[in-house]
Amino acid sequence: MGFEVERWGGREPPDARRLRRQLEMEGYSVFEWSDRAGAYYPPHSHAEDQSHWVLSGALTLVVEGEEYTLRAGDRDHLPAWTVHEARVGGGEPVVYLVGAKY
Repeated sequence: MGFEVERWGGREPPDARRLRRQLEMEGYSVFEWSDRAGAYYPPHSHAEDQSHWVLSGALTLVVEGEEYTLRAGDRDHLPAWTVHEARVGGGEPVVYLVGAKY
């Protein structure tokens, strides 16, 4: 499976506990992370599969030259060794769950 984005289709805002349980059921180790507005991560990759599930704010990822902005409830599937960069645009921080399969 390659890089994928799932858009939030729920009418209610995302519930961190429910999303954490979902990631754990999928085999991820999960932690909550936040970044300030303007944060930037230059191109890099990870040795493990990851999934980022946004709880609030927005996170923009660049993968293979394409930009994807994840907003509250949106999620990505990032296979191991996928080179990507990330930034937090706008004036608010982003809070998200990071799931990693080691």
